[in-house]
Order: sequence, then structure tokens, then C-alpha cells
Amino acid sequence: MNLSILAWAVAQVIKFVITLITKHKLDWRHFLSSGGMPSSHSAFVCACASSMGYMYGWASPVFTVAAVVAIVVMYDAANVRKAAGEQAKILNYIMEHWTEMKPAIFGKELKELLGHTPFQVLMGGLLGIAIGLAGAWLSM
Repeated sequence: MNLSILAWAVAQVIKFVITLITKHKLDWRHFLSSGGMPSSHSAFVCACASSMGYMYGWASPVFTVAAVVAIVVMYDAANVRKAAGEQAKILNYIMEHWTEMKPAIFGKELKELLGHTPFQVLMGGLLGIAIGLAGAWLSM
């Protein structure tokens, strides 16, 4: 589990640095937020799966379960959560341009950065695999 947490933390730091470089601003929310490059969810589950495969064998039931969970999480990050973020973007646009009195339900802006592009999921997965394998190799 420690390697998964390390992979998640490294991904969050990378997001912070990318935002700092590309937008020239300190956005501390990236340390705990979802979405963005790389996918910390993918890094987390891939570190777990790759370290389990390395330590217990690539044909072991432990690796199989970890790999299946990783695939489900990565699919969700790239598809379901990405679609929810796109819907939030449209709803936020509608709320900004509402010319009449807004109903009370439109009081809070929705979070748009929920999911990931397939590239972000891939990069998070590769980061997690690298940390999982390196950590498992170092601990043996």
C-alpha cells in the first residue's frame, strides 16, 4: 500500500508543477484534487497491481484482482468521470449566461475537472507501474 500512496503523491506533485509551469500560478488545490495530468487514480492502482505482480507472480490471484480493479478504475477515470466533467462544463456555462432570476439550485458552480483524457490515464498508469515495480524490486 505504501507504494500506491507514493505513486498517488508523486502524481499530485507533478500536477502542481505542471500547473505552475503552464499557468504561472500556485494552485495548491492540485495536491488533493482529482482530474488533470497525470491521473493519480491510475498511478495509485497501477502501483498496487504492478508491485503485486512483481512480488507474488504475474499469474497469481493477488495480481489478477489488483489488475482488474486497476482496469475498472482507469476506465472510470477516462470515461464516466470525464463525461460528468463535460456535463458540468455545459451546466456552468448555462448558469453563467442565465439572464433571468436564477433558481436557488444554481447557486454553486459544479466541478468540471473530474476525469481524465486517455493520455492522462496512460501517463498515470505508467507512473504507477514504474513506482510499483521499482519499490517492489527495492524491497526484495
